[in-house]
Amino acid sequence: MCRVLAYLGQPVPADYLLFGSDSSLTKQVFQPRMLAMLNLAGFGMVAWDTASVNPEVPWRYHSTKLPVFDCNLRAVCSKIHCSSLLAHIRGVPLDGSASISEQNLHPFIFPGMSVAMAHNGDLYDFQAMRYSLIPYIKDDILHLIRGTTDSEWVYALLMSRFEDPAAPHTAAEVAAAAREMLEILREVRASHDIEIASSLNLFVSNPSCIVAVRFVFDYGCYPLPGEDGALQGSVDYLSLWFTRGSDYACHDGEWKMIGGREAADAIIVASEPLTRDTSTWVEVPEYHLLALEKQGNSIKSKLVALE
Repeated sequence: MCRVLAYLGQPVPADYLLFGSDSSLTKQVFQPRMLAMLNLAGFGMVAWDTASVNPEVPWRYHSTKLPVFDCNLRAVCSKIHCSSLLAHIRGVPLDGSASISEQNLHPFIFPGMSVAMAHNGDLYDFQAMRYSLIPYIKDDILHLIRGTTDSEWVYALLMSRFEDPAAPHTAAEVAAAAREMLEILREVRASHDIEIASSLNLFVSNPSCIVAVRFVFDYGCYPLPGEDGALQGSVDYLSLWFTRGSDYACHDGEWKMIGGREAADAIIVASEPLTRDTSTWVEVPEYHLLALEKQGNSIKSKLVALE
C-alpha cells in the first residue's frame, strides 16, 4: 500500500512536509510506522505556489527514483513555498507483478484540469472491472489515461462526474463527485460478483480544498493474507489522520503544528502522523469523508459518514 500527504493553508516550505519532520513522507518509503510494507515504486507531487507564475497551475514532479535519495526533488522542495500540496509514495507487491513507470505515479492530474487525486489502496480484481467502467467515463477523459493502475481509472471516473472538469471546484462539489464515484464502483463490483475487500483511501486536492476519503468495500470479506492476490490493504483497514493549526515547523527542536484548532489556517492530512508526538493528530473515522476548504484566512472542515 502507498503513503500520501496533503497540505492546505498558509505557504510553507515543501521540504518541511516531505523531508523535515520525524516521520516525513520520504522517510515512510522505508520506515512507515502504520504499515508493514516498503514503498519503493516511485514518488509524485503536485504543489500550488501563490507566488509562482500562473499560480493556479501546480508544480508537478514524478520520478521512479526513491525520494529519500533524489537530490533534484530535495532542491526543488527547498524553493517551493506551497499553499496546497498533494504528494504520494507508491507501494506495490514485491513480486514483480506491478509496472514501475512514471505513467503509474500519483498524484494524477490530467492536462487542463484543476483537481488532482492520489489513492492509497487496491481495487481487488480490477482487471475484471476495468472495461465495465468505460460507460461511466467521458470520452475526452478516457483518452487521457496513460498508465495501467486502478487508481488512474478511479481518477478518470471521478473527473467524469463534473460537468466541467477544468473549472474550479468547491469542497462540496468534489465530495459529491467522490460519493457518486464510490456508488458506481460499488455497482460495477456487484455486477462482477466481487465481494473481496478493496481499500479506497482517496486524497483529492486543488488550490482551495482537500477532500479525503477513508473507505473499504466489503471490509471483513477477504482471503487470508497472500492468498488469491489479497494485499495488506484488503486485510488491515488503512489509516488516515489530520492535524490543524497555524504554523507547521520545527519548534524548540521538535516538529509539530502549533496554533490550535481555533486559530487554524493550515491543515495536514496524511496516511499517518508526520511527527513523533501524535497528540495533536486526529484519526479520520472508518467510512468517513473529510472535506476541507479555504475561506479567507481560515479553513472550514466537515466530516461526513459514508454508507
